[in-house]
Amino acid sequence: MSWSPALLLLLALGLCCTGIRGQRYGMTARFRDRSITHPRLREQLELECLTDKEDSGISWVRQDRSGTLHFIVFISSMSRTTFAGNQKTSTRFEARKDSRLYRLVVKSFMPQDEGNYFCLMNSNQVLYFSPSQPAFFPVTTTAAPTAPAATTQHGITEKDPCLRTLDSETSKEKELNFFCDIFIWVPLAGACVLLLLALAVTIILCQQTRRRRCRCKRPANGKPNVKPSAPNQHM
Repeated sequence: MSWSPALLLLLALGLCCTGIRGQRYGMTARFRDRSITHPRLREQLELECLTDKEDSGISWVRQDRSGTLHFIVFISSMSRTTFAGNQKTSTRFEARKDSRLYRLVVKSFMPQDEGNYFCLMNSNQVLYFSPSQPAFFPVTTTAAPTAPAATTQHGITEKDPCLRTLDSETSKEKELNFFCDIFIWVPLAGACVLLLLALAVTIILCQQTRRRRCRCKRPANGKPNVKPSAPNQHM
């Protein structure tokens, strides 16, 4: 079965009209294993297409991230397969029919196999297609590096400009603190020195005054020499 550009264009137009004719036959594309939500790298992935009536066969198509359609295989009602390029077999896919189930097997799921998978049927020159089944790897997020250094394209490690700004602000703050310490502690130190000098001078003067007072002579009995007063004469 060969696919012409005109047929692919018709298929694309049909995708834009989902819900108008796509639900007539109740076609459903899904993972065979209901427990999985994402394919796994280099592992087998099985999909199945279920129809609610007998038909003349279905086709499996994949739509990639850019919206481009890729024909995979046509499975006839007699379980005969025709892959892309009018090939009977494929090294990447397997396909077969089981009753009303049309199965597609991706032998080893790779990044180029990601996309929206759906099945379609051509009946009386009208295309009927199922809702798509997304098959994408889970999105992984990585934490941003917290290293302070950034590496350029030439492999030279440069210091983070934010850290450089912090360093400059820190150095300015240290300089201001140093000047504040000078203006505060130098006057305090001078005042302490002046107080010590004043205290020393006061002590010296007190000792000299004390010595001068101690030079006065005293009698042996400890009483000062006082001249006896003349007796009062009574008339």
